[in-house]
Amino acid sequence: MKEITTVTYLKWFKDMSFWRKFEDKCRVLYLKQKIRGFLHLYNGQEAIPAGLTHAMDLSKDKIITAYRCHILPISMGVDPKEVMSELLGKDTGTSHGMGGSMHIFSKKYRFYGGHGIVGAQIPLGAGIAFADKYFNRDSVTITIMGDGAVRQGSLHETFNMSMIWKLPVVFICENNQYAMGTSVKRSTNIEEIYKIGGAYGMPSYPVDGMDPEKVAKKVFPAIERARRGDGPTFLEIKTYRYRGHSMSDSESYRSKKEIHFYKKKDPILKLKNIIIQNKWETIENLNSIEYEIKKEVETCVEFAEKSDPPSLEKMYNVVYNETNYPFLDNDPMSNKII
Repeated sequence: MKEITTVTYLKWFKDMSFWRKFEDKCRVLYLKQKIRGFLHLYNGQEAIPAGLTHAMDLSKDKIITAYRCHILPISMGVDPKEVMSELLGKDTGTSHGMGGSMHIFSKKYRFYGGHGIVGAQIPLGAGIAFADKYFNRDSVTITIMGDGAVRQGSLHETFNMSMIWKLPVVFICENNQYAMGTSVKRSTNIEEIYKIGGAYGMPSYPVDGMDPEKVAKKVFPAIERARRGDGPTFLEIKTYRYRGHSMSDSESYRSKKEIHFYKKKDPILKLKNIIIQNKWETIENLNSIEYEIKKEVETCVEFAEKSDPPSLEKMYNVVYNETNYPFLDNDPMSNKII
C-alpha cells in the first residue's frame, strides 16, 4: 500500500471536505426542485472512499455499489461536474442525464453503479470479478452494500459461489446502522454483521469507518488477498449518516441526541484536528481550503445548469442498440408500439 504521509492527510481533508460540501449543495438543489426523484446523501461516510481509493490500484480495480453513489465515482476520478450534471438530468452527465442520482456510472473510471434495487449489486460485483478471473485480468472488484442489503438472499448465494471459485472480490458492508428507518438491532439476530462471512469460511472483519487510515489499512490486505487468487474478504465498515435515508426521510426513528453523539466523531473534523495538532497546516490555511472548495462546488453547479438536457433522439439511441428494434415503429421519434 502507498505510504500514508502528511500529504495523504491533507489530500484526505481536501477530498472529504469537497465531498461533504458537494452533497450539501445537492440537498439545496433538491429543495429547489432542480434535482428530482430520489436523493440519498453520503454525509458522515466520507472516510470510506478516502481509505478505499488509497488502498486500491485505480488503474485497474473497480467499484460497484448501491444508490448512495454520488461520492464514490468522484473519489475514483470522475469529474464532479459530470456527476452534478447527471443529478440535474443534463446531457453532459455521466449517463447523459438519464441515470440520475441513483444510477451514476463510468466505464472509463471503472465505476459500475449506482443500483436502485436493494442488494442487486452484490451478485453483479461477483460477476464482474468472475469475468476478471476468466480473462486473467489482474483486477479486484470492490462490492459495496448497505446493512439493509445484507438481508437479501442473493448475498448468501453470492458469498457461497465467490468462495468456491475464489473470485477476486472484496465485499464491503457500509453499516450506517439504519436500513431506511429500521435499525440493525431490530432487523437481525447477528448485530455484528461481519460474522455472516464466517459461515462461508470467508475472512471477515469489522472496520472503523470514521477514520480513512483505518479503512485503508484493513482494505489493502483484502485487496491483495483477492489479487493473489486466494478469494474474497468481507468487511463490515461501521459508519454513520448524518442525513436521512433520503430527502423524504423525516428521521423519526432516531433522536437528535444520537445524531449529536456521532457528529462528535465526524471524520472530517477528526482529520482537521489531527492536522492542526501535528502542525502540518495552520487552521487559517485549512479554512482557506474550505473556502476554495465552496467555489469549486459552485463551478460544478454552474456547469450543470448551463448544460442542455439530452435530446429525445439520444434517449432512444442509448436505450435501443438495434436501429430497427422490433417493438418500435421505424421512426424512433414516433414512440409507437407495433
